[in-house]
Amino acid sequence: MAQYQEGAQRPASRERGQGRTAESVSPWVTGFTVFAGIMLIAIGSAHFIAGLAAVLDDTFYVVGSNYTMRFDVTTWGWIQMVAGVVVGLAGAGVIAGNSVTARVIAVLVAGASLIWSFYSIPYYPVWSILIIALDVAVIWALVAHGGETDLQAR
Repeated sequence: MAQYQEGAQRPASRERGQGRTAESVSPWVTGFTVFAGIMLIAIGSAHFIAGLAAVLDDTFYVVGSNYTMRFDVTTWGWIQMVAGVVVGLAGAGVIAGNSVTARVIAVLVAGASLIWSFYSIPYYPVWSILIIALDVAVIWALVAHGGETDLQAR
């Protein structure tokens, strides 16, 4: 009945995130964000291990002659290792701060990981497709509920 009382204030807007408090943020939103951070760390570890295998043993991966990227396997391995560290750090940033900056960087890094995994398909197809699927899940988890997690920082 309070809504009909004289002088009662109406909510200013029903836009996403407005009118909510930090306590009303769904645990699912927090869970998806933590999932994204943990998956980024796992994806980064996978990139690093794949790169380490290429650096330690040039014959570990077999590549055909008509491949788009014409890198030496050792060079490809070093790039993969550096990329793995960057992806893992982005995941740690999402878990540690959950700021807009951390999420934006994580989405950009996950997108780069997704594209890089397409180039990795000739090296190891099943693993690359798994990483692509995880990158898509991470991007969705960070983008779908981004405005709602900002409330936790307020």
